[in-house]
Amino acid sequence: MKFLLALIYLLTVLEVNAENPVLVEVNAVTPGAARLNMYLEDIKGKNIGLVANHASMVSNRHLVDTLLSSGIQIIRIFSPEHGFRGDADAGASIKNDIDPSTSIQIVSLYGDKKKPDKYDLRDIDLMLFDLQDVGVRFYTYISTLTYVMQACAEAGVPLKVLDRPNPNGFYIDGPVLNPNFRSFVGLHPVPVVYGLTIGEYGLMVNGEGWLGNGLTCSYSVVPLDGYQRNMICKLTVKPSPNLPDWQSVYLYPSLCFFEGTIVSVGRGTDKPFQIYGHPDLKTGSYIFTPESKPGASTNPPFKGTRCYGSNLAEHAENFAENPRQINLDWLIDSYKILSQRHKFFNSYFNTLAGTDQLRKQIEQGLSAEEIRSGWQSDLERYKLIRKKYLIYNDL
Repeated sequence: MKFLLALIYLLTVLEVNAENPVLVEVNAVTPGAARLNMYLEDIKGKNIGLVANHASMVSNRHLVDTLLSSGIQIIRIFSPEHGFRGDADAGASIKNDIDPSTSIQIVSLYGDKKKPDKYDLRDIDLMLFDLQDVGVRFYTYISTLTYVMQACAEAGVPLKVLDRPNPNGFYIDGPVLNPNFRSFVGLHPVPVVYGLTIGEYGLMVNGEGWLGNGLTCSYSVVPLDGYQRNMICKLTVKPSPNLPDWQSVYLYPSLCFFEGTIVSVGRGTDKPFQIYGHPDLKTGSYIFTPESKPGASTNPPFKGTRCYGSNLAEHAENFAENPRQINLDWLIDSYKILSQRHKFFNSYFNTLAGTDQLRKQIEQGLSAEEIRSGWQSDLERYKLIRKKYLIYNDL
């Protein structure tokens, strides 16, 4: 049995290392939003709704300003988690507002509701969607896309996604979500790292009937130019407050599991999602003390308390040599040390993982290789679904 598990693991590593990722400046890729010649004629003379935030940029100018200067009528802006300006804490409720620069109404999709209602869409002819995703299931922008698609399908409003690169698009890994653990941080039966751009993801949601109730959205994508699947794009604008650089985005799929435990991922420091630690993780080689950082982490775990752990920046820098997969060792090693004195997991862990199996396997003492081998059949089934919706060449 151990030989079989080792063989499966070896084959997996060989597959995920088939083509090493490359680190590129994001301006090496032209986002859909910047390809104005491909969609301006479709939106001229129409009342436009726009799902956007601070990262919805065309060169150094916000998409809102770009469209207004082209004579486009934006009726309403819809903002996701972290708000239109991208300065709200993770999970913080966002209120409706008025954009002070343009006087356009902003409807929050991360406050009293997560889905536009019929009144929000009453006078909209077409909806544009432009959010920078990071390719991870529990990053909530794909859930926002799903709810916007549902609302548009119900109201008969076409939706056009302005695609952006997936900085974690160079691999597929993690447990596939069990529908019993469906939530806003995981709506669909996909792995944690799903290997699609946000434009491709919407095609899959539509094509697989995941909008529910027989709904199909009138959906189109303005594709990227110059994008290759193995690119790690260094985003010039951080997609959310606690993903400030490419290293944190790269490490996010592995470190976000700690959000369902007693371990800090560096919220309240200058290195969120690059470090992890706990006051009792004394074996760690890195020390940090979280502090309040308004707009990122107002009240971070272990605020004002010294934490011991690891700085993974060097691991990120070694991306070309690392296995293209989620790293479970950091989670497993921390559990072995801290569970002797503390309740390690909280109720959020199963929601993040999209299953209760990962927690149970760690508690049972399974190795990372043994856990990963259990994902493979679900991953292979998902990959067959995924292939139907690819816009760009696969790895």
